[in-house]
Amino acid sequence: MQYPLQLIPIKENLSLFLPIPEEIRAAYGKTLRNDPQSPFPYWAKVWPSSLALMAYLEEQEDLVKEKTVLEIGAGTGLPSFSIARSAASIILSDHSEEAVELMEKNIAHLGLANVKAMCLDWNHFPEEIKAEVVLLSDINYAPEQFSPLFTLIHRFLAENAVVIIATPQRMLGAPFVEALLPKVITNQLFYKEDVSISILLLLNHKKE
Repeated sequence: MQYPLQLIPIKENLSLFLPIPEEIRAAYGKTLRNDPQSPFPYWAKVWPSSLALMAYLEEQEDLVKEKTVLEIGAGTGLPSFSIARSAASIILSDHSEEAVELMEKNIAHLGLANVKAMCLDWNHFPEEIKAEVVLLSDINYAPEQFSPLFTLIHRFLAENAVVIIATPQRMLGAPFVEALLPKVITNQLFYKEDVSISILLLLNHKKE
């Protein structure tokens, strides 16, 4: 882990090791000097969408209670850690090995036997991984990724999973959201850090 960590209180009875924001920027600046093409470590930041998803799951705990849960593109895994005591089991997945390393550290810190972290790319997601509830937070930021994400979401919907997506209301991501609207059951709005976040709950149904 190249980023210094700090134990941060998230809510009552939940603290997580998280990268220090100022240190992320400083370390990334050094990386850019050696590799100008290096992508920013988006996984290391707690984004408003993950805070909104955490708040939503606290309000709608029955959606995940005693269920098998999968978080895709989890980053810090904040929403999943917030409901870990309620879910039957959780798989935290991210394509970044550093993100997985951080999540494994927090799994050990919290003593969670029902949670595991896996390094997985949503472009090549294993067919054998199943879940009753699938969580995604702020994943529709790159148009070139819309197609594989759309395919993966529909795969889980076809398997009768509940899919919950937290997305900021940005123009760039609008086509992705619009394509999913026929599967949306509810759309709830949250405000976190002055950002409007839509929480979409999707099921395998067809709107009348």
